[in-house]
This record gives sequence, C-alpha cells and structure tokens, in this order.
Amino acid sequence: MKIQNNRFALISTYNKNQLQKICKVLKFYKIGIIATDSTSRYIRSHGFDCKKISDVTDFNEILDGRVKTLHPLIHASLLQKRNNKNHIAEIKKNNYLIIDFVIVNLYPFKQVAKKKLSVEKIIEMIDIG
Repeated sequence: MKIQNNRFALISTYNKNQLQKICKVLKFYKIGIIATDSTSRYIRSHGFDCKKISDVTDFNEILDGRVKTLHPLIHASLLQKRNNKNHIAEIKKNNYLIIDFVIVNLYPFKQVAKKKLSVEKIIEMIDIG
C-alpha cells in the first residue's frame, strides 16, 4: 500500500464528543487519520478522510472485533525509536506508517458497573485495540 501522508493519528474512541474538532485540527496540520471500524465510520460521516485500520494492515478484524489493531504494521510505527537511524531506515524501507498521535478513550466502566451486568457483558466492554 502506498502511503500518501507521512504522519498519522490513530484514533479509537468510545465517546466521540469533540472528535470533529480533533479531525479539523489534524486536517489543518495535514495529519492523516486511521481509525478502528466504528470510529472511522463516524469520522467519514462528518466529511473527513479516514483510513480503516484493516485497509492499512490488509487484515480484517476477527473474533467479533476483538482483534483488529494488534498488528505489526501498527506496532512498528508506535514502537520505533524516532531518534534511531536504523529504526527510521527500516520504517522507510518497508513504507510503514508514521503514527505520531494516538487518540483513545475508555469505555465508561463506572456506568457499566452501576448497571450490574454479567461478567461476560462487562468483559465485552474491554477494548485493548
């Protein structure tokens, strides 16, 4: 996959309030956006360009969405040492993304706990992606 932008933000949010403002800032600074499935749909529905993680990794989410962001193409960008010449060369050689920003928020576990849901339902609220 040919990368158009050289800088990206990775976005995965439960609460999407203020996300339009964030996208405007990213667009202003020409920072590309990649996002998880529902977040990417929200971003696109508000007129912003956004790549789904599965489009970047060429790996569709599996296990009912439990596995989607956990991928070496994503981790390579996040874990590279930006001052290490070997890391920089490897990232460029492989045409990996440069993810400079990660924007996430957590599920409202306090609200979920008040509803006295089953352990199985609460576990489904966990998202490490």
